[in-house]
Amino acid sequence: MKRVVITGLGAVTPLGNNVEDFWKNSINGKSGAAPIQHFNAENFKVRFACELKDFKPETHLTHQEIKRSDLFTQYALYASAEALQDSGLEIEKEDPFDVGVIWGTGQGGMLTFENEVAEFYGGDGTPRFNPFFVPKFIVNMASGMISMKFGLQGINYTTVSACATGNTALMDAFNYIRLGKAKAVISGGSEAAITPASIGGFSVMKAMSTRNDNYLTASRPYDAERDGFVMGEGAGALILEEYEHAKKRGAKIYAELVGAAMTADAHHMTAPHPEGVGAIKAMQLALHEAGANIEDINYINPHATSTPLGDLLELKAINKLFKGSKNLDISATKSMTGHLLGAAGAAEAILSIKAIENGIIPPTINVQNVDENIPRDINIVFNEAKEKNINFALSNAFGFGGHNATVVFKKYTGA
Repeated sequence: MKRVVITGLGAVTPLGNNVEDFWKNSINGKSGAAPIQHFNAENFKVRFACELKDFKPETHLTHQEIKRSDLFTQYALYASAEALQDSGLEIEKEDPFDVGVIWGTGQGGMLTFENEVAEFYGGDGTPRFNPFFVPKFIVNMASGMISMKFGLQGINYTTVSACATGNTALMDAFNYIRLGKAKAVISGGSEAAITPASIGGFSVMKAMSTRNDNYLTASRPYDAERDGFVMGEGAGALILEEYEHAKKRGAKIYAELVGAAMTADAHHMTAPHPEGVGAIKAMQLALHEAGANIEDINYINPHATSTPLGDLLELKAINKLFKGSKNLDISATKSMTGHLLGAAGAAEAILSIKAIENGIIPPTINVQNVDENIPRDINIVFNEAKEKNINFALSNAFGFGGHNATVVFKKYTGA
């Protein structure tokens, strides 16, 4: 099997419109939450979210690309442009069929769909749809437009596994390169789900926090009074590359992706398995593939969305597998970014890689009273970043439908 390394990173998130700002604000424990600006949420039960700030798509996109794409595609193109630039990969010098795109999104062009359908039903019944209606909202269009923008003619498709999507996209890219079917792949995920239907739909499920008066501290994984997740948006893009190819061109290597696995709970539409069997198995398989032992893992970026049930069950699974490893630290970065749904895994992969690169673990913020049900032999990094040498980092992403996806990154030492 071929080795797979990370040679480029790109991000547009509630904490910054590039990787540098995203990382800096993460380790400084900044909250990305604010009152919703995308639409008038005055009559909604939830009136805040983690939106992008001062996003200017024209920085990386043409006027035509902006006009013809939904926000989720704009975010994908923007982050991918940064990642490619960061990687130094010169596409014109590559066989275009050797470089592909495997992108993820949970909901696709939700805003486009809502606006077009609302306009139709609010009108006189005449079907005056925008000719770009379908191309803008279908979930595969981000991957398609990334390939068109950069002239990539290799493997190209979209993964959809709800909130596990970012990790499943990375896993597929990892496997294609390992099998020798691609030299490099742009992979990651994007989401633009801060829309009336999405906020309203998750809210009626009672999945979201309703702390409208204290939105900055609403996303609080592991706090005794957590009451649901905070919606986020954005994109994370990673350049995955075959090791020898990257080494030959003198690329900077951030880390090595050494393990990835996916399982299903086969239990419930939205609730995780009460014993965490699927999550445990996904982590076990990813560790086995990585050639890593339990004690090798220094850092876990968990799924940890700030829901009463999900946070505890994931920690239960981690505790059962890692048996109170003293070498392990955990931090829930959704406390700062909110939950980016299909983009979450990609964004958290970037933070995991940056943690390895810089020897710093971002904090879990907003925890005022630790849930007494959390096992005390689990070391969670609360409130302030922690310096630590990290050789292996593991990141979890779980999704409605019972999807469990785990990726493992290893520090690159030059060998």
